[in-house]
Amino acid sequence: MPEAAVFVGPKPAPELVEAVRSAGGRLAASPAEASALVWYGGGPAEFPALAHPGIRWVQLPNAGVEPWFEAGLVTSERVFTSAAGSYAPAVAEHTLALLLAAAKQLPTLARARTWTRPSPATLRGATVGIVGAGGIGRALIAMLAPLGADVLAVTRSGREVPGARLSVGPDRLAEVLAAADHVVLAAPTTAATRSLIGAAELASMKPTAWLVNIGRGALVDTDALVAALAEERIGGAALDVTDPEPLPDGHPLWTEPRAMITPHSANSESLLLPELAKRVRENTERFLAGGPLVGVIDPVAGY
Repeated sequence: MPEAAVFVGPKPAPELVEAVRSAGGRLAASPAEASALVWYGGGPAEFPALAHPGIRWVQLPNAGVEPWFEAGLVTSERVFTSAAGSYAPAVAEHTLALLLAAAKQLPTLARARTWTRPSPATLRGATVGIVGAGGIGRALIAMLAPLGADVLAVTRSGREVPGARLSVGPDRLAEVLAAADHVVLAAPTTAATRSLIGAAELASMKPTAWLVNIGRGALVDTDALVAALAEERIGGAALDVTDPEPLPDGHPLWTEPRAMITPHSANSESLLLPELAKRVRENTERFLAGGPLVGVIDPVAGY
């Protein structure tokens, strides 16, 4: 058996099968024959039955891998890679749409049943705080540049982020929240970021500021957000992700006039597969050559 046999499953999407083949990889008929898994169409619960000690690399289909850590499956025994960065342009584009809709008061205008005189804002000169400057955050910064937005970035390391006027660590989050006209959450969920935005953080935001979450629902204390919106303590919230998710029918956020919800649609499956196939092809080529893989998950950091 060739060493580089790759199994695509549990659902062998044709796009991913072709990506492995075009990279020169041998397609394994079963996981037992494989030294690598391209995981698609199943969740963490199905993984233990298909994995074995000979599996050296696992490509996951998502950028967010919290369920895999919660299941205790990501360890140093084998290399796991995520799709982090693959979907960045599409998600950043969706985020920009949410920001523009918020600035132009589109949710209010769309619901109006009479001619009104709005007072829309602009992203030109607006301060946008971005929490999490990975692939999505950086792609968004590039899209905001021609619009003239002033970007403040918050990252785990606090290192300088290209295109941001100010780059800080988590210890200065409150400073960014207080200065921003819009706050974008694009971070993963880890022990350090769960409920990152709670009552105190919402209280530190401008009363006109919008919170835009395209990262993970668990980054926000939902009850605190519902209260802040109901009491008009922030301008509004645009959410592509929620906690819980899916957001239950009848939840207060569905009828909150200051909330704009898109049902985790920033990266639909029709957009996902072509981009994932590119990552699978690249990593298969690297795996065959013994080179470094893209999107390696850090078992300690949690993403």
